[in-house]
Amino acid sequence: MRRLVTILLAASVALIAQQTATLPGLTLGEIVEDTLKNYPSIRVSQEQINAASAGIQLARTAYLPRVDALAQVNRATRNNAFGMLLPQSVLPAISGPVIGSNNFGTVWGSAVGVLVSWEPFDFGLRQANVEIASSARARSEATLKRTEFEMAVSAADAYLTLAAAQEMVRAAQAGVDRADIILRTTRALSDAQLRPGADTSRAEAERAASRTQLIQAQQAVEVARATISQFSGIDLSRIAISAQRLLELPPDEALAPMNPSANPIAAEQSAAIEQTRAQLRALERSYFPRFFAQASAFARGTGAELDGNRMGALNGLAPSVQNYGVGFTVTFPVFELPAIRARQNAQAATMRAETARLDQIATDLRAQWNRAVASLQGSRRICVQEREEWIFPSPHDARTRRA
Repeated sequence: MRRLVTILLAASVALIAQQTATLPGLTLGEIVEDTLKNYPSIRVSQEQINAASAGIQLARTAYLPRVDALAQVNRATRNNAFGMLLPQSVLPAISGPVIGSNNFGTVWGSAVGVLVSWEPFDFGLRQANVEIASSARARSEATLKRTEFEMAVSAADAYLTLAAAQEMVRAAQAGVDRADIILRTTRALSDAQLRPGADTSRAEAERAASRTQLIQAQQAVEVARATISQFSGIDLSRIAISAQRLLELPPDEALAPMNPSANPIAAEQSAAIEQTRAQLRALERSYFPRFFAQASAFARGTGAELDGNRMGALNGLAPSVQNYGVGFTVTFPVFELPAIRARQNAQAATMRAETARLDQIATDLRAQWNRAVASLQGSRRICVQEREEWIFPSPHDARTRRA
């Protein structure tokens, strides 16, 4: 029987060794690197940067001249009337003399033309729009860094949680072994009527509680491994960590002072402020005249004569009357000033709100830093105290541990 047990133990050890060989321990740096490479939210932020880059190119196209081309063929009546029509988009325009009749006969008509329009100067409006697009890209880049920072922190937290959970399993297993020994000892003394039976019941309850703690610790390990798999994209069966350095006491070093502006969260908020400031500069350049240099060339054809008669056949399908011209157009939104000022006030309020949010973020980051420093110093003192007690135990503690 003992030989069979020995063989089974040897086989188990060999299997565990084989699994350990095929599952090398992952370091904290490897887990963070895989997270930054595989987690979907980081790819979302990267595509947002690409979209913002395309927005910059779109804003720069405003410097290019605009060319509109037209070709048209129609079959329509030729009646015309004196009078004015206010600007609208329902009634089509008609040219030519008034023929003095209402004839519903139709003729062919054709038109072809091209219009070139270019804005030589704009008082900085187009450059302001390019700056808006550039600030949007800078904000997307800051968002990517903030996302990478948060994902790296989450992955590191899951890694540390797994390392702590594995140590909890070791401690819980030691507690189960201790409870088993106490139960066997108490049961032997109780059977020999040297201890009351209540001590056996209490020992059984303590063993049950220690086994429950072991199961909970094992559950925490699996949950932590699942969390690491979620962030890093590594298959759950391949997750095994190597965290021996985490079991060592960190050196007592002076911490660098807190710099909130270096935090990716604050950097993203600073980029948001710059974006709102660029939008405000664009609004400040909106109430200026717009100057356009224009050139047009076109030709028209008609199957109608000046007296209202029709030429018939295919007359009018070919553009036979040509025109061209060049000019300079100025537009100015005279009554847009109140609306533009209202938008400026709203944008300025938005910028002040974003600035106040940055101040709030800096305050929160300093508070989190101070709490983290206090927790680190307290944990380090506890570890130092526990290590000193185990190295230099008091006589009472030594007797207690031997018992």
